[in-house]
Amino acid sequence: MLAELNIRKFLAPEIIFGDGAMDLLGRSAVNFGARRVFIVTDKGVVKAGLLTRARDILHTSGIESVVYDRVSPNPRDHEVMEAADVYRQTGCDIIIALGGGSPMDCAKGVSIVSGNNRHILEFQGVDNVQIAGPPLICLPTTSGSSADVSQFAIITNSADQVKVAIISKTVVPDLALLDPRLTLTMDRELTLCTGMDALVHAIEAYVSSASSRLTDVHALEAIRLIHRFLPQVVGRLTDVILREHLMLASLQAGLAFSNASLGAVHAMAHSLGGLLDLPHGECNTLLLDGVIRANYSAAPERYDRIGAIFGVPLEGRSPPERCQGLLNAIGAFKQGLGFASGLGKRGVLRGDLALLARKALVDPCMVTNPRRLDAADIEAIYAEAF
Repeated sequence: MLAELNIRKFLAPEIIFGDGAMDLLGRSAVNFGARRVFIVTDKGVVKAGLLTRARDILHTSGIESVVYDRVSPNPRDHEVMEAADVYRQTGCDIIIALGGGSPMDCAKGVSIVSGNNRHILEFQGVDNVQIAGPPLICLPTTSGSSADVSQFAIITNSADQVKVAIISKTVVPDLALLDPRLTLTMDRELTLCTGMDALVHAIEAYVSSASSRLTDVHALEAIRLIHRFLPQVVGRLTDVILREHLMLASLQAGLAFSNASLGAVHAMAHSLGGLLDLPHGECNTLLLDGVIRANYSAAPERYDRIGAIFGVPLEGRSPPERCQGLLNAIGAFKQGLGFASGLGKRGVLRGDLALLARKALVDPCMVTNPRRLDAADIEAIYAEAF
């Protein structure tokens, strides 16, 4: 009966958006009843001076803080468990994630483990987190991962060398403080990779088999914003107004994919990133074209609407021509940003492709891909991106 009614739900945290949002950190922590907070971050954020600023704001509100700053670019399972031990031992009561997707995913892992007292990898998959953990506040310093608003946590299984997805409404942060000024510390390469990550989030959410009118509006607006503003931002990295547009795009993309899920690009990127520890946004960008080509026939009208945003002429063109037009436009967009293609240039070996395909096939993101792909299809997409 529920399937016939086409019911959808939409999850989102409390969101405070705009220049100066970080200044509300102390007041927000007090509102959660915090006395000692656990800050999860990384060395880059520390070096940029953002940790010092966060701790000063908290101190002014009378709140102590404990710091875990040993998060890797792709957070490992053992880092989550180590951080969770520190959280318990130091008597903290809420968690603050300060950084990009990696610290935020690690912080989500700490919350999950602290609430459920089990190893983080036991929660892999959908709706496997039974008990909500302590409150989580996210302050993103990048515009791309959208971990600050999503019900996803991506953790690397160190033994199997694969990224696993943990998807649960209990993983949605309690509060997202979105301050574009925090993203001014990103260099051009990180800005590019995270911006492309947000673009792929939006595209995959829009063509997802679980998309709806609730998510479409966010996905399409994210695509429009990124198409317009990412080229401007990478040319003017210190322009806070442009950074705000990109942060809004990341937010819109996050609201879309958190509720519509993703697809083959992310499933394949998780496999690839887990094996070679490559930047997630870079993996997505490398794989996007091949997945669009494989998926187009399953969602032509949706891909055409994306093509229209990219300026692809559609009238009077056959489906193969419209598909190729979209691929050409995305290729030109990436080339204009200076993005170099080729998995082989990143250390991938042709002998890795079959293993990568097998791991991608069982990723939860593959469930909502608009076309059912088998291992041979996935391996062919990897080969196309080689």
